[in-house]
Amino acid sequence: MTRQSRIPGFRDASPAERRAMAAKGAGVPAEALDAFASGGLTVEQADHMIENAAGTLGVPLGVATNFTVNGVDVLVPMATEEPSVVAAAGNAARIARERGGFHTSSSAPVMQAQVQVLDVADPDGARLRLLEARDELIRLADDQDPQLVSLGGGVRDLTVRIVDARPGRYVVVHLVVDVRDAMGANAVNTMAEALAGRVGEIAGGRVLLRILTNKADTRLARARAVFSADALGGERIVGDIVHAAALAEADPYRAATHNKGIMNGITAVVLATGNDTRAVEAGAHSHAVGADGVYTALSHFEVDSDGDLVGTLELPMPVGLIGGATKVHAAAGSAVRLLGVATAAELAEIVAAVGLAQNLAALRALATEGIQRGHMSLHARNVAVAAGATADEIPEVVGRLIADRAIRADRAEQVLAELRSPGG
Repeated sequence: MTRQSRIPGFRDASPAERRAMAAKGAGVPAEALDAFASGGLTVEQADHMIENAAGTLGVPLGVATNFTVNGVDVLVPMATEEPSVVAAAGNAARIARERGGFHTSSSAPVMQAQVQVLDVADPDGARLRLLEARDELIRLADDQDPQLVSLGGGVRDLTVRIVDARPGRYVVVHLVVDVRDAMGANAVNTMAEALAGRVGEIAGGRVLLRILTNKADTRLARARAVFSADALGGERIVGDIVHAAALAEADPYRAATHNKGIMNGITAVVLATGNDTRAVEAGAHSHAVGADGVYTALSHFEVDSDGDLVGTLELPMPVGLIGGATKVHAAAGSAVRLLGVATAAELAEIVAAVGLAQNLAALRALATEGIQRGHMSLHARNVAVAAGATADEIPEVVGRLIADRAIRADRAEQVLAELRSPGG
């Protein structure tokens, strides 16, 4: 069945209608998305997931439309509390459709673990001794997860670094592991702990840390897209977007907000699919630090020979379909079914495409009307609801807040009082 992410009327439908429309567009049974309505997690299930569970916290889950990734239409689940994020991603994806959508690629699903050795008398000699024992150590690590090896994964390399720190010099072993469709933290941590004793013997020191690194720079996802100059608003808008992106590349103060915009989209999809948002965010921000030690933009924008805008994004993407909350959380499972992905690499690439779309949407808003107009219009609804407005009252309250340019709780309460007064 052909998947369809361009769904007219999706925005104006009810949540229940949207679930049905999204299921049809994704080619899955309507009941496959039922968990979106319930939240997908009971208190009893939560009690098995974390310690001291006392309840659950709901987060709005939306569906971004219009995405085409590598020629295939994709409906994207996004879990976020921030207004305008889902709509902005879908609008940017609609513009990208005109030039073929998003094109993606990724490196192998490789994660690394570190084993830190202290009190080594001869760090340089220890480094070479450990490299001489490379094959032995790799066999020992692979023995910890025969199932992973049987699926084509397992250790790909072992490297050794000497790290100079204030207290002294550390010998640090890196175990490079193909984790297949898992995020991989449990697999590499288990391997690192199994190696610790032997590594300490060979190095002649005391092993301390044995844990993965979230600087997943060997597990990259990439996305690119061409955005029509006409659809963006013309040559001047394209030029201003390039200038705005260039400031993020040159200035860490702007880069932090620029990258936060990228992560608005990325974190929403990572959360919706039950993956580790903190691991992805840590990897992304560490990747944004260049070789010169300066924090910079994760994305790049330039103008092609036709005058259209070309956006590119490359960043670590340690996400998986096996383990963690992805299988335990019913709504996360439904999100994966909606995406239609079969491998962690496919998921990683779609996530990167969403990050690029989100980035383009923010830059376009900044280069035209400013970020507040669309964002605050949606924020006004939250303010109205928080003030106690009913479904019938919300449109009027929102309209007056925007007209008054006073999107504040006290003004919303005042407007409600006026509406509810006799003759209001």
